[in-house]
Amino acid sequence: MSDAAPRPAPEVALQRYLHAHMPISGHLGATVAEATPDRVRLVAPLGANVNHRGTAFGGSISALAILAGWSLLHLRLQAVGGSWRIVIQRNTVEYLAPAESDFEAECAAPDPGEWERFLAMVEVRGRGRVDLAARVLSNGVVAATFAGRYVAMRLP
Repeated sequence: MSDAAPRPAPEVALQRYLHAHMPISGHLGATVAEATPDRVRLVAPLGANVNHRGTAFGGSISALAILAGWSLLHLRLQAVGGSWRIVIQRNTVEYLAPAESDFEAECAAPDPGEWERFLAMVEVRGRGRVDLAARVLSNGVVAATFAGRYVAMRLP
């Protein structure tokens, strides 16, 4: 029998990390609903992110999507091992419908070929770029789509 404390669920560990290292996640009221190397889903309450029209503020939608992509890459790189610095290089958000209730950003893993190119670039240069996409949903309706390019650098 081990005396080691049980490890928290991946969702709990990721949420703790985000709130400790990226304070905006706490300000958004973001919670981690799903956290695997294949998919991340973050949820935010409307009340903490409401705009003057009673819908979710566009900046909050964008921030949650950026965090979902960052989180997915973070989890995938944990599986690779080592220490990493991850930054977003650029992104676009297309707002399709108002988010009139709590909203969630979900980001799925890139296709395997894109991931392999990313890892090959890291192997050669010590850093790589990967494009990730996310959807932001509210009441099951796609409120926004996100496309972002992230850069990850392997740290010594």
